[in-house]
Amino acid sequence: MRIDILTALPGLLDSYFNDSILERAQQKGLAEVHVHDLRAFATDKHKRLDDYAFGGGAGMVMLIEPIHRAIEHLKAQRTYDEVIYMSPDGQRLDQPLANRMSTLKNLILLCGHYKGVDERVRQHLVTREISIGDYVLSGGELPAAVLSDALIRLLPGVLNDETSALSDSFQDGLVAPPVYTRPAEYNGWPVPPVLMSGHEARIQAWRHEQSVQRTRERRPDLLDGPEGG
Repeated sequence: MRIDILTALPGLLDSYFNDSILERAQQKGLAEVHVHDLRAFATDKHKRLDDYAFGGGAGMVMLIEPIHRAIEHLKAQRTYDEVIYMSPDGQRLDQPLANRMSTLKNLILLCGHYKGVDERVRQHLVTREISIGDYVLSGGELPAAVLSDALIRLLPGVLNDETSALSDSFQDGLVAPPVYTRPAEYNGWPVPPVLMSGHEARIQAWRHEQSVQRTRERRPDLLDGPEGG
């Protein structure tokens, strides 16, 4: 998978992709992440990316021309499955969406700023808009990093344990069960005996029961779906 991120602030993303799982995925050749400075595609001598909105109002709007030039530059080199604008009013990112998108090969992620992008970018240049939640951030860099992380960790070979991603929260419509590690008792707080029983069927049954209970307590909305039952 290749992800190209278009941003006015590339420095915000440098460290995120150069450590831990995302770094190893790139070192293994399983994923590529390329961050592009939109100012390199600005046409005026000041490398401006924004201007006042037609009709007035507070805040600045990102110009269409640098964004268009950047997207066309990338498209001239390869075919992209999606051009995605990270937007608070886009489709809500969830695990099923991440699962589907993890099968794609080439993605462009556009990070907005200020009051957003010229509406013609959304009408003519992007193919999908994605939100990571019902709130507003200063820019699209964090959402782009979140989406990239959610997709890359699902790629075969990225995680050391191939089954790890399959047991994450939301993969089966439930949140994950509680987990424990050594010591078996600490400060008078014991690990549930079933987890040390060695009885795989009982352990799996306990984990499922705990997932259902925890989902009912913390995310009852998930139980309304077809997987929650």
